Amino acid sequence: MGLERWIAVVFLALSVVYGYASVTYRLLPFERNMPFLPNTWPMVLSVLGIVLSLILILAPKRGDAEEVVDLDTLRGFNTTQAIWLLVAMVLFALSLRPLGFIAATVAFLCGSGFLLGERKAHIMVPIALIGAFGIWYLVQELLGIFLRPWPWFMG
Repeated sequence: MGLERWIAVVFLALSVVYGYASVTYRLLPFERNMPFLPNTWPMVLSVLGIVLSLILILAPKRGDAEEVVDLDTLRGFNTTQAIWLLVAMVLFALSLRPLGFIAATVAFLCGSGFLLGERKAHIMVPIALIGAFGIWYLVQELLGIFLRPWPWFMG
């Protein structure tokens, strides 16, 4: 079995577990009458993940390519960059409370953009600011979920 099918099997397992967790999520009494439940989107994502991974697993083999996991091709990937992105994600999650959503998101987007090779700060910073304020506005004002926008000492 090829690498992409093994990844699809792992993704299928994760989607099934995520789907089970979202279906068995216990709703609070006031959430039962909401038009959009807290577990609606996770259920949609898990079904989508299951369908897409099954398509990859059950798709016919392409050509006469040998389906084995080749470790030499895995070594060709830039794993250092991927590890640094994972570290940046953890730092982003840890910095949300002390820095606030806006500053943490802008720092994460600019830092990860720099890590991925973007060197034009005059493009990166405005896009990060627009993205951070846009997401904050959607979550805070439209969905009504409190999201601390500023650092702890500002309010």
